[in-house]
Amino acid sequence: MPEKEVLLSPSERYAASRMRDSYKKSAQFADLYPFALDDFQVEGCHALEDGFGVLVAAPTGAGKTVVGEFAAHLAMAEGKKCFYTTPIKALSNQKFQDLTSLYGESKVGLLTGDTSFNSEAPIVVMTTEVLRNMIYSGSSTLANLKYVVMDEVHYLADKFRGAVWEEILIHLPESVQVASLSATVSNAEEFGDWLQTVRGDTKVIVSEIRPVPLYQHVLFGNRLLDLFVDDGKVNSEILRLERESFKQVRASQAANKGSKNNWRNNSQLTPTIRSLSRPEVIDKLDREGLLPAITFIFSRKACDAAVHQCLTAGIKLTTSDERSEIRQVIARSIRNIPEEDLLILGFHEWSDALERGIAAHHAGLLPTFKETVEELFQRGLVKAVFATETLALGINMPARTVVMEKLTKWNGESHVAVTPGEYTQLTGRAGRRGIDIEGNAVILWTKDVDSGSVAGLASTRTYPLRSSFKPTYNMTINLISQFGAERARTSLESSFAQFQADKAVVGLARQIKRNDNAISELAADINCHLGDFLEYSDLRAHISDLEKSLNKRSRPKRLEREIEISEFRKTLRAHPCHGCAERETHSRISERMQRLKRENRGLAERVDNRTNVIAKRFDLVRVMLERFGYIEDGEITKWGKLLSKIYGETDFLISQMIRLGAFDNLDGPELVSVLSAFLYEARKEESPKIPRGAVQEVLGELVKQWSIIHEEEVDIGLEPLREPDMGFCFASYRWASGHSLTSILKGTELTVGDFVRSMKQIIDLLRQLSIASPHLERIVSDALKRIDRGVVAYAGAVL
Repeated sequence: MPEKEVLLSPSERYAASRMRDSYKKSAQFADLYPFALDDFQVEGCHALEDGFGVLVAAPTGAGKTVVGEFAAHLAMAEGKKCFYTTPIKALSNQKFQDLTSLYGESKVGLLTGDTSFNSEAPIVVMTTEVLRNMIYSGSSTLANLKYVVMDEVHYLADKFRGAVWEEILIHLPESVQVASLSATVSNAEEFGDWLQTVRGDTKVIVSEIRPVPLYQHVLFGNRLLDLFVDDGKVNSEILRLERESFKQVRASQAANKGSKNNWRNNSQLTPTIRSLSRPEVIDKLDREGLLPAITFIFSRKACDAAVHQCLTAGIKLTTSDERSEIRQVIARSIRNIPEEDLLILGFHEWSDALERGIAAHHAGLLPTFKETVEELFQRGLVKAVFATETLALGINMPARTVVMEKLTKWNGESHVAVTPGEYTQLTGRAGRRGIDIEGNAVILWTKDVDSGSVAGLASTRTYPLRSSFKPTYNMTINLISQFGAERARTSLESSFAQFQADKAVVGLARQIKRNDNAISELAADINCHLGDFLEYSDLRAHISDLEKSLNKRSRPKRLEREIEISEFRKTLRAHPCHGCAERETHSRISERMQRLKRENRGLAERVDNRTNVIAKRFDLVRVMLERFGYIEDGEITKWGKLLSKIYGETDFLISQMIRLGAFDNLDGPELVSVLSAFLYEARKEESPKIPRGAVQEVLGELVKQWSIIHEEEVDIGLEPLREPDMGFCFASYRWASGHSLTSILKGTELTVGDFVRSMKQIIDLLRQLSIASPHLERIVSDALKRIDRGVVAYAGAVL
């Protein structure tokens, strides 16, 4: 009689697999690479082969994407599908090229919203939003899906887009294995525990090892000094130079006592050790053999200025052969750009800098220019790049050295310190695997950067992943449509945000319990023979609270309160315990009890704020949807179905305007202009110029509708939608009306990169409108033809 087949769980299969000598698929896959896989990569591949989901957390440049690529390899071997998701289009394009080189063009597809190529291929690279939208629409492309790779999964902490990652992880079919790839975070185990609850068996693999060791340095004047010495302490030479420098400052300050000038902004009173200029820093790195280098400057203008300074200084980092190769790449990259646009794009200085091996990289650049910089840097032809932090988002641009000019940055509202996590992500670019034996992080010393703060950033290993998940209008409608209100509400309770809130509640509840125990012990010490001293204590505490509130009241109210206090004092004096000989001793104990009770009230409020916090927001969003007729008697109305197809921060407002027919009588340019107000966010306060006529009328209605929604949101306690921004209405209208890029940007502070990105966002919204409201198809089609031209048409990936 044949033995009965034994079915093993993934955990049991994994344990059994450790007894095997090898993994066939993993071994075949490893043969595709010219280098031996690291232990954490092998462990990740084995876990996937054994049926686990995996979370791989490793430093930048460690090679965690190898585990994601193995998921694609497994899908091919098993005749299944693999979706490889990334947070930005630039990364999707890059990953598409990588996988195409491994498996061939016919086996790999690309979906990024504005690009759709080979979407039914066994391996499809896409942005996370594309996959989220597929899940909500029940796309047939999901059929036969077995593996999903979530690259840069730590992006779920992003305030604006992070919820998309959690939506996918919660709502993907249970049969799908997920490979989550993250930068190093200190709470990987916590995140893994959550993945275990929502995705089933998940193995957490953490590697702290950088494949190329990173050394920290401080450039003190012209001296490049190690930040740490062998015993892990801050280099005493740096400390000595700092002390010397600031002694000189204090001496100068004393000599100028009485002067109105502040030493920090008086050049005569700054430290005598002069910082090197940007060209001098590049020259120093070149002489030290530390190029190629990325210098992070948290300002687009400063990045461009740095390139200009290097050109003016006559820096040239390339050979004649390299310059010839660079010119060929430039010619290929601009072949579709009209001649008349090159001047406004700053082409000549840009190309001159590239030929010298120097470039800027930031979101204000034309995407084609940015991609050219990336290609030339990866090929070792550009040696010095001045970049904003957008470069740290995962694009494959490692350098030998990373330079940081400052440890503060502008976050849109104020200057804030760079966090340890950001510092690690930025400096993690240093050290090219297979090329460099070490990477170098160089901090430029100034009077505002001290060795202690640098050492703290460099040595901190605590950068936890925090969820930013919250239900939106579109998410709520889609979930109710798919699962019904109750099941949708329950599904949201399984979010990482609620998981973290619940863990916090456990700690708060534990503290409340400790306080309650302490209160009980203290209560036993004030057992008064005359009466209930706790009652007497509560009465005293109540009188104290009333007295504290007196100053906050008007004179008539204060008189009323004083009469009330007087009556309570009579009651207090009449209480039996008032005559107790140990009254003051008992009172001191009771005051400690009162403090603990006040603390518990605060803790209880915090528990209440965290308990079902996601579901509570879902309920408020649902109230809004019911008030505005998107849900009636628990059913999704036709307007709700329209809203389910509009994705974005202002989804509800867009749906309201479509519902009112506000767009019906607009022409193409007018529609483009109005739609820009839903998407654009000015970098600073400005007085917008608005086209007259129909655009003005519709924008007036838009502001009115936003005000109505805003009042309702505030009324129920829901975080309100952001206000429409008219700052791009005129520029977008002129572009849609056929004006040239030069005439539109002239006299404005708009960069080419911002212009293209904003137009691409409008294109994406136009496509959503054509799906959500077929009656707008004619206007939408006209608008798309008018704006998808010139720099917008040939622009590639957009950050």
